[in-house]
Amino acid sequence: MSELNEQLSLLGRQTVYKQDYAPEVLEAFDNKHPGNDYWVRFNCPEFTSLCPITGQPDFAEIRISYIPDVKMVESKSLKLYLFSFRNHGAFHEDCVNIIMKDLIELMNPKYIEVTGLFTPRGGISIYPYANYGRPGTPFEQMAEVRLMNRE
Repeated sequence: MSELNEQLSLLGRQTVYKQDYAPEVLEAFDNKHPGNDYWVRFNCPEFTSLCPITGQPDFAEIRISYIPDVKMVESKSLKLYLFSFRNHGAFHEDCVNIIMKDLIELMNPKYIEVTGLFTPRGGISIYPYANYGRPGTPFEQMAEVRLMNRE
C-alpha cells in the first residue's frame, strides 16, 4: 500500500474542488496487469460544463472506456478533474476531445474512447464521440473501425 501512497495524493484526503478546468488534478498509478488487454470503463452521469457563448449550464453523462498499458487513471482524481469543467466554458465536442487528450497524456493507454451524452438544449441532443488507438499497433486499426461504425 505504501507504493500506491507514493503515486497518489488525493485518495483518502479531504476533497478540494477546483473552480475551473484543472487537468493538473489527474493522477495515475501503475497497472498491475500490463500484459493483459482489458477494458476499464467510467461513467460520470453528473457532468456539467458551461456554454461558452451563453454561460448556460450543459449537463451530460460522460463515458470513458480504455485499455490500459502501464498506467491507469485514479478514480477520485478523475472525478475531481471532470467536476472542474463545472465553471468552464466549452462546447460539447471540445469537452469530449479535451478529456480524451488529457487522459492520453496522463497514461498513454493502448486505446481510449470518450462519449458525451448531453441533455437536450433547444430540443436537440448532442452525443460527441472521440477515440484513439496507439499508432502502429492493432489498437490504431481498432480505433478506425470503432469510429467508422458508430451509430
